Amino acid sequence: MNHLEQYQEWLDHLKDSDPLKQELYAIREDEKEIEDRFYQELRFGTAGLRGKLGAGTNRMNFLTVGKATQGIADFIVEHGREAMEKGVVITHDPRHFSREFCEYTAGILAANGIRVYTFPDLRATPELAFMIRHLGTISGINITASHNPKEYNGYKVYWEDGCQVSSEIADAMSQRIELVNPWEDIRTSSFEDGLKTGNIRILTSEYDRAYLDKIESLAIHHGDDLDLSIPLIYTPLNGCGAVPFRQMLTDRGFTDWMIVPEQEKPDPDFTTVGYPNPEDPAAFRLSEQYGRQRNAELLMATDPDADRFAIEIRNDEGEYIPLNGNQTGYLLVNYLLEGRKAAGTLPEKGAMVKSIVTSSLSEIIARAYGVEMFETLTGFKNICGKIPWLQANGYTYLFGYEESIGYSACEEIRDKDGISAGMLVAEAAAYYRKQGKTLWDVLQEIYAEYGYFAEDEPNLVLEGIPGEQRITRMMKWFRTHLPSEAAGSRVTRIIDYLGGYEDIPPQNAIRVFLENGSWFAIRPSGTEPKIKFYFYSHQDSPEKAHTVNQQLREEILAMIRQVE
Repeated sequence: MNHLEQYQEWLDHLKDSDPLKQELYAIREDEKEIEDRFYQELRFGTAGLRGKLGAGTNRMNFLTVGKATQGIADFIVEHGREAMEKGVVITHDPRHFSREFCEYTAGILAANGIRVYTFPDLRATPELAFMIRHLGTISGINITASHNPKEYNGYKVYWEDGCQVSSEIADAMSQRIELVNPWEDIRTSSFEDGLKTGNIRILTSEYDRAYLDKIESLAIHHGDDLDLSIPLIYTPLNGCGAVPFRQMLTDRGFTDWMIVPEQEKPDPDFTTVGYPNPEDPAAFRLSEQYGRQRNAELLMATDPDADRFAIEIRNDEGEYIPLNGNQTGYLLVNYLLEGRKAAGTLPEKGAMVKSIVTSSLSEIIARAYGVEMFETLTGFKNICGKIPWLQANGYTYLFGYEESIGYSACEEIRDKDGISAGMLVAEAAAYYRKQGKTLWDVLQEIYAEYGYFAEDEPNLVLEGIPGEQRITRMMKWFRTHLPSEAAGSRVTRIIDYLGGYEDIPPQNAIRVFLENGSWFAIRPSGTEPKIKFYFYSHQDSPEKAHTVNQQLREEILAMIRQVE
């Protein structure tokens, strides 16, 4: 069916009282809007579903959520009674309809004979990832759109290993989902009935405690090694992070900290934030105000589902400087390895994992400590998905991260975790403060020892059908116009991941390496309407690194922008 036929089908099937039908009536004269809502079904991939809320096959709503859930239920039922009894744990973030989608999902799974675990209210994504292995469930589902704007929601799916579903599992689930007729095939029961029959079970606070205990066991230093009076500011950006972050700071004994009051409680409109992405320095506006009032040394933020984590630190002039995900990664890699070596707990075959678009500096640091850095595709289904292979080959997993402010320090929590990252960064700041140093001082020491890196990760947002088509043209054009030099330096190597590379599966991404120590990468986002760019320069001074990186950025973006 084309988009107009799909539109009419929805009008024919929806009840007149359904808000989705009323929403569709309101756009009946706008064919462009109808096309955008119905030109495709919201794609189910390794991140599950993600899209704008609203009526249509290309939107997040009860029909698209119901269809996906019934397909996943069918997939689990095919795995047999044991898988059904292992069950599924479901959580949600504070966004519009997150709780409603969570309960609806639980009701469908329960009606299909699958046991369901959930919580009385919202929980952070990393706690869900922990619970899958802790409870031994077959799967996990989180209703969240991560750091996307308020108009979005999503549906993130995990498998029994605690990772987001692999491409193979996602493809198999997609096949079942495609067979579901959303008007006839969805089997459901009410959330309340599921509670009465015991098919849906509410988890108690002891499970929250288990998650926090696991996080706090990651500590490198304790007690007298730390200056726990260090002044800290934290913001959950009106998301899920406030409760676990508060408890973690209290448990660890920090004495001078505050949560930004305007952003402590959940708010689906993110009223004081706007775009709730801590990668954007604008998200720290209120944190900086309170930081200056309290002379805070470190500002910390998590995104709405508390899996991403970002910081601002003070430089020598006392100004707050936002660190990108690579720079925070440098600090964490250095702190973990330095601390492990001092304690004599650095394993003989230690391993860390980073994505292919993450800076090479962390690999240099790891190598200096005798630790091997492995590369995977972007996403923590790939980064944490490497853990079983590492274990089978005698390696000890120490840390995994990617430049988009995601960090995983625990092999039992197989996703990025903003709460544990926050604990380790706060601990590192307290440890270095005891030695009379700041995180800024340590970052400069890292550059001085291992080389000066400049990092830049711009992106172009191109929404809708025209945007998707233009991104496709951009990638095709670049592949047929690969540069022989850039920023005045010769290209020495190009890796095109479209057909896979060594042990890395195929992805629509390209990396270009230059003779002067710089490299850059280009790839479309898998979850957002963006084409992403990554520029890195390794030089013998910070000024030279930034100059080369800026030139590289300007040249490559100018090339790409000419593609209409």
